Amino acid sequence: MNRLTLAALAAVLAGTGAMTALPPYSLAAMNKTVGGAEMLPSKNIVENAMNSKDHTTLVAAVKAAGLVDTLSGKGPFTVFAPTNAAFAALPAGTLDTLLKPENKDKLAAILTYHVVATKALSDAVAGMIKDDGGAHKIKTVAGGMLTAKMGDGTITLTDESGNTAHVTIADVQQSNGVIHVIDKVLLPKS
Repeated sequence: MNRLTLAALAAVLAGTGAMTALPPYSLAAMNKTVGGAEMLPSKNIVENAMNSKDHTTLVAAVKAAGLVDTLSGKGPFTVFAPTNAAFAALPAGTLDTLLKPENKDKLAAILTYHVVATKALSDAVAGMIKDDGGAHKIKTVAGGMLTAKMGDGTITLTDESGNTAHVTIADVQQSNGVIHVIDKVLLPKS
């Protein structure tokens, strides 16, 4: 059975009938390009993120927080991966402060708030949202909760502070899980 893309899934859920035929299934069709680099399902989360020019800040933060070995591990993990632009949108000085060695624990808590200890593809998340009446609570590795919703064919995640991120690229397969690219840094309750 072919895996549906988020757009195709949204068309099915919306009942638009816009999806008339899917292209033939192939392994190459599963590989996505993120930040100008092909994401290979044979590589782990860190290896693929290191190749994305849109995730250099995330990679630097993962290194500073000492999470490289964890996110290179067996998993499975779902990572909601903020882009460089998402980090740049934080208040001035926030990222520089977080990257300081004395703030390693705080940075690790923020980054693990973007990680779930299971592999959750967008179709499964959309199903949970639907089953839960339009909003599904997701427990993160950091222990906090995210609220997933679906709107206009896009999965959104709202943090405990009320900030909302949109999944801009879903289902980027990894050897140890999946990445969903998001457009905002999510923050746990302080």
